[in-house]
Amino acid sequence: ADGIGLLTSYGDKWLGHPSYAPVMEELNRRKAVLYTHPTAANCCGNLQPGVPPTVVEFGTDTTRTIVDIVFSGTAARCPDVKFIFSHAGGTMPFLAERLLKMPELDKSLLPRVPRGVLPELQRFYYDTAWAAHPMALASLTQLVGTSQILLGSDYPYRTGEDNVKGLAAYGFPAADLRAIERDNALRLLPGIRG
Repeated sequence: ADGIGLLTSYGDKWLGHPSYAPVMEELNRRKAVLYTHPTAANCCGNLQPGVPPTVVEFGTDTTRTIVDIVFSGTAARCPDVKFIFSHAGGTMPFLAERLLKMPELDKSLLPRVPRGVLPELQRFYYDTAWAAHPMALASLTQLVGTSQILLGSDYPYRTGEDNVKGLAAYGFPAADLRAIERDNALRLLPGIRG
């Protein structure tokens, strides 16, 4: 397999939970690509009647799993897993300063992030599904370079064309657009070159 896909949580356990450690260790051994797609955790279903979980909870659950992967020490223990997070990392880029401050406020977290929080967040990959617009891209591109951004569409809810137009409207240079739309994925998944 070129990679695997997991949801951001199962029940009320996010991907940094100790029960997933054997899976993460095997993915690390294989230097695997791990794509995550959000879901609504058991804790957070139907919080706002009439508002589907895709509106708030999916971005929040993505953030929860990123935080869990980083602060459980999973990211540090599994440096060879190539994590891809949907929707520009959910709310995480906006909340990044809070994440960066956590080990300063709680020194017990320092051993779990020996390289620091920012390097972990910056080594992850983020797709542009439902995030190919100036508000999300401004936050994401302050966190990571275009080498860490991948085209995402979230078809059938959004089309690839919508996302390509959104990326072009953001003003990425042509070389960056090509990297986001194609080259970054080929670098991660060289087996798909055909």
